[in-house]
Amino acid sequence: MSAESVSYPADDGLVPRRGQSPSREWDRWQWQYAHRLTAPAQLEQVPWLTAREIGSISRVSRRYPVAIAPYFLSLIRPDDPEDPIRRQVIPDLEELTARPDEAQDPLQETEHTPVPGLVHRYPDRALLLLTNRCAVHCRHCTRKRQWQQAGWHMGPRELEQALVYLRGRPEIRDVLVSGGDPLILSDSRLDEVLGRIRRVPHVEIVRIGSRAPVVLPQRITPALCRVLKRHGPIWLNTQFNHPGEITAESAAACERLLRAGVPVNNQTVLLKGINDDAETMKSLCRGLLRIRVRPYYLHQCDPVEGAGHFRTPLQTGIRILEEMQGRVSGLGIPKLMVDLPGKAGKVPLEPHYLLSMDAEGAVLRAHNGRIVEYRNP
Repeated sequence: MSAESVSYPADDGLVPRRGQSPSREWDRWQWQYAHRLTAPAQLEQVPWLTAREIGSISRVSRRYPVAIAPYFLSLIRPDDPEDPIRRQVIPDLEELTARPDEAQDPLQETEHTPVPGLVHRYPDRALLLLTNRCAVHCRHCTRKRQWQQAGWHMGPRELEQALVYLRGRPEIRDVLVSGGDPLILSDSRLDEVLGRIRRVPHVEIVRIGSRAPVVLPQRITPALCRVLKRHGPIWLNTQFNHPGEITAESAAACERLLRAGVPVNNQTVLLKGINDDAETMKSLCRGLLRIRVRPYYLHQCDPVEGAGHFRTPLQTGIRILEEMQGRVSGLGIPKLMVDLPGKAGKVPLEPHYLLSMDAEGAVLRAHNGRIVEYRNP
């Protein structure tokens, strides 16, 4: 049964709730992907949606389509209209508000795409986009522009073009495989792509960018882990945005990756009303450490068209890091990053602890506000 033909009436058991498995197929990632809610008519039958949400879905999805895997839908608290997982996936009329500083391609990836599907913004690394499909359409996504295209995967000819480009540039030592979500491809296709990348002599690091451990943890199967292990070392960057996303299923998915020798780093996006307070971020990062996922980056939400209502002032992220310093293990404090357009790339933002410095010494501010003089050796 295709996703388009699935019906979700309130009493048929297919509208999932926490702790329920609405189908014997629930734990198969292919079932989860095939049963994504992708049509307004499906979402409108979810019984706990508000009138405002129902009114938004049809209008917004004509421009920015919707997709939600049943598992991720099941994490939403039905009685909370402001549930942080709900706000990440349910369309909102705010997405149709255009703001002056926003762009469909705010990082100018298209301008730095020398061959189809390959983005080259940094001298020593390249981004390979294998697909525009995902298990879930996160409403803050930087590549929302891709949703308006028909579903596509990188074909053999495009892959060969990308590999020719990589082979001809020995300065590229790091390849990030992303999309969309590359892990929605089959094991055999991933095996082929990773194997061919590994045969480029100067490529030392292969990373995968995927939200599957969070939104589709069923995808992290033993068979997939064997593929990743075969082509290691591979690093995986995922995106937990809220403590509510750390579940038994997502923890088990990360554990399988770790046992296969795949380190998992987390890149949270700072989102207004979802995780833009220190207590939420502390809880998230402590939870990630418990499942051995490193809180790596805290991303300032990009100025992408249709996501402006998620953006926070730059001071918000800095304040959160200040409140975490000295209260959360250093392992659990991510770097606050702003991705600049063009080839400028990412830059870190940090609280100001160094107040002054000369050859004799420095004046520093401690996490508790104390001002301390420190001799410069």
